[in-house]
Amino acid sequence: MIASSRESRAQALVLLIPAALLGGAYIGQYVFGLYPCEMCWWQRYPHFIALGLALLSFVAPPRRVWVALAAGSIIASGLIGAYHAGVEYGWWAGETACTAAAIGGGNPLDSIMNAPMIRCDEVQWSLFGISLAGYNFLISTFGGALAFWLLGLKKKTA
Repeated sequence: MIASSRESRAQALVLLIPAALLGGAYIGQYVFGLYPCEMCWWQRYPHFIALGLALLSFVAPPRRVWVALAAGSIIASGLIGAYHAGVEYGWWAGETACTAAAIGGGNPLDSIMNAPMIRCDEVQWSLFGISLAGYNFLISTFGGALAFWLLGLKKKTA
């Protein structure tokens, strides 16, 4: 069966969204020093899953199922992002544990002891008043919903 162009667009979307967001997260971490807190990691896990499911959709039938599962995983990351953004802005209490990112090289104990402490309830970076968690919510939720919408559209018959 030849896939519709809408299904192909949904498939591309569920591949590109997690790849771009994870790529941006790692660039932020390793180039700009924006180390992830615990809740940032929670947002990454569904994107890893979505990326795997999206890749699987290229090789294993039924493609629509894998694309739909990937879209759901992307939306899950977005919802975690909404929760995290609410914690950052003080809208509700949440995870306040700090995490430390070990810096490579030298004595491992010194690396752990001198690692920066990252709080989940503090905004590290924002643009137009929206934190990275907020952007993850916006991009993931709307992108995953768009993928579901594309999958749900029926092919027009002549």
